[in-house]
Amino acid sequence: MLERRGLRAGPKMGFRMNQTTAQIDVRPSAPHRRRAQGREVIHRHGVVVRVTHWINVVAVSLLLMSGLQIFNAHPNLYWGQYGADFDRPLLEMRAVGAGTDHPVGVTEIAGHVLRTTGLFGVSGGRGGQPEVRGFPRWATLPSWRDLATGRRWHFFLAWVLVINGLVYLLSGVASGHFRRDLAPTRSQLRPSHILRDIWDHVRLRHPTGEAAKSYNVLQKFAYIAVVFVLLPAMVATGLTLSPGFDAFAPWLLDLFGGRQSARTLHFISANLIVLFVLVHVAEVFIAGVFNEVGSMITGRYAIRTEAGR
Repeated sequence: MLERRGLRAGPKMGFRMNQTTAQIDVRPSAPHRRRAQGREVIHRHGVVVRVTHWINVVAVSLLLMSGLQIFNAHPNLYWGQYGADFDRPLLEMRAVGAGTDHPVGVTEIAGHVLRTTGLFGVSGGRGGQPEVRGFPRWATLPSWRDLATGRRWHFFLAWVLVINGLVYLLSGVASGHFRRDLAPTRSQLRPSHILRDIWDHVRLRHPTGEAAKSYNVLQKFAYIAVVFVLLPAMVATGLTLSPGFDAFAPWLLDLFGGRQSARTLHFISANLIVLFVLVHVAEVFIAGVFNEVGSMITGRYAIRTEAGR
């Protein structure tokens, strides 16, 4: 019927009259045009995920900086219940030639000495003069030596992180986010699938089409490790460092092998989170910073379809 009347049919018909031929021009609708151009926009992140993500960005960044301020008060790490100036540290940041015009910063890890002037042990102070301190002033909150202020910032931000994390966890359970988006499928747990994902990451090859609509297995492993292992470990070891909380839960000291062991584990878990953040940010830039960051602001994410490869 349409052909006899001079009408052209197409998918998702949107009619437009052509004034010169008196025919109706049928064009694909907007979603089909996006697919034809190799691009599809999907909804990827819910409101709670987006809001808690950005709160975490601020809280974790400032927690790290205030934590380094606290660490600088005694830039050594020990194992066990005790740790003081005459105990053998696992990690030590110090200055050789402190008090001279040219001190040298060194970091010793399990007996291995590294020269780290400018970063650890000795770094630039006010007026460009060398300053003896664990981490440099640009990495601490506040930048000057102030243990009391650093502790206040750290404790406040720790509760921001805990409350924000509880909101994320409760929402993730209630909405099915963890089961739907983070739990690996049976096929993803096959060794061949894991090895293929590793090889794709090595080649900086990102998924397209339907595969891009969900997290790959390496992303799921990383998010599960951070959300359910590293962040809880950092919070638990941090609470163990509080004498007041130890009076409430003395078993934490036994769980982590002593206060100094808890401090070392706290430092390690925090640095593993920093490593995750660095890899995460690098992947954001490789995959497309505007698309990735935009999806965590608006929830909308553009993926390449098979036609756009």
